Amino acid sequence: MNDREEPESIVRLREERDAYRLERDLYRRLLDLNRQTELEPLLREALALIVEVARARQGYLELQPEHGPGWSIAHGFTPEAVDAVRARVSQGIIAMALTGGRTILTSSALRDERFSGRESVLSGQIEAVLCAPIGEEAPMGVLYLQGRDVPESFSAEDQERAETFARHFALCAHRLLAERRPAEADPLARLRQTLRLEGVVGRSEALVAVLQQAALLAPLEVTILLTGDNGTGKTQLARVVHDSSPRAGQPFVEVNCAALPETLIESELFGALPGAHSTALRRITGRVAAAERGTLLLDEIGELSPSAQAKLLQLLQSKQYTPLGSARTVQADVRVIAASNTDLAAAVASRRFREDLFYRLQVMPLRMPSLAERLEDVPDLVSAFCATAARRHGLGRMRMSDGAIRAAQAAEWPGNVRQLAHAVEAAMIRAAGEGVLEIQRRHLFPPANGRGADGGQSETFQEATRRFQARLLRDTLEDTGWNVMEAARRLDLKKSNIYQMIKAFGLGRDKP
Repeated sequence: MNDREEPESIVRLREERDAYRLERDLYRRLLDLNRQTELEPLLREALALIVEVARARQGYLELQPEHGPGWSIAHGFTPEAVDAVRARVSQGIIAMALTGGRTILTSSALRDERFSGRESVLSGQIEAVLCAPIGEEAPMGVLYLQGRDVPESFSAEDQERAETFARHFALCAHRLLAERRPAEADPLARLRQTLRLEGVVGRSEALVAVLQQAALLAPLEVTILLTGDNGTGKTQLARVVHDSSPRAGQPFVEVNCAALPETLIESELFGALPGAHSTALRRITGRVAAAERGTLLLDEIGELSPSAQAKLLQLLQSKQYTPLGSARTVQADVRVIAASNTDLAAAVASRRFREDLFYRLQVMPLRMPSLAERLEDVPDLVSAFCATAARRHGLGRMRMSDGAIRAAQAAEWPGNVRQLAHAVEAAMIRAAGEGVLEIQRRHLFPPANGRGADGGQSETFQEATRRFQARLLRDTLEDTGWNVMEAARRLDLKKSNIYQMIKAFGLGRDKP
């Protein structure tokens, strides 16, 4: 051995010491990023840190939150090269990291069969690359490192440090974004100043929009028509309007017009004197009288009989009504909110619903969004339903697994919030029966028990729908070259929803 050469053990010891110091310095400097109070300096300091630690020749850091503007910063790239890197966010290596939600590491993109045929790789003669998504559930950005200042390629240790950096940077970015938009943590915060929202769960744009309209209408003495599919929460919205109005504290009376026999609808609504009809053996106090000084919710109003429609029109126009069997009109002080999940305009066209009543109700319509329009609310809804089911059945505290929540967001819920609530309750009972504290996807979507006509295992509606959605999403991603933003535009979904569905369905460019 040459006298100047050090023993292998000493060299290894020095390398381990240097690696330890690098890890220590990385964590210390990551903690220092927490002191940053502005996004632009955060990006600049963060990229400088990871480029130095990874000994990368070039680096690019991009932050694209769901709402608001995006930010990006580059190191070692010419302006033209930066534009090329930005273009690769929606395709190629960066797109694969984002859609797959995992780090891409290659010693040479030129020789890597996954990327060697791509024009951007060939034109840029791209060799060593390390690319990590920022944000775990739905990536909010990306870290892209290219080339090395040392002969070696990026190592597994470099990948681990980059992923540590990405996790920590995501936390810092989330904090600063929340500070920029103080109401983002609870978009309903301002509305809670004017509306009583006890029991209202969610933070989606669709929910906020309808509640903003409700806040305008609640203090006004105006009839409201609530529309929306079954199970969307129209009754809850009516209750919010009542509780936030000057009539709060007075009766809130709900009538399901579809549940009443046609022969009894009028007496149930407007009351009846003894002998007014065969079942009126005594005086019947109608629901309108029961709601005096309060609010009357008429659900499924399209099911009212023609004569009941005429009396309701009189009530709305003159604030008077006549009980069955009486010749005397009664003055009413009641606010009417109507609700329907059917197309009343079509009912008017087919002469099943009075046109003058329809226009009288249609003065201020409010449409409750379907669950498909507020997928961002699913995690909060699931959490609330778990807590409710635990109290109802005396179960311990349980939570839904992340995988089950993503599956719930990707599923079709034709019964909307009501169906989701029942499914979560059933899943919680199944999980409790197994003695586990975390609800898994199998509890939420149990396999079908029956068999199909061909003798094979039958497929539930949910399973068939998920299979169709997975195929549609994969086909769209393939058609767009896995450009998530373009796929989201074509499917009329948010980018975050696409990422969630990719994870829920286990899709990937390298998977069948």
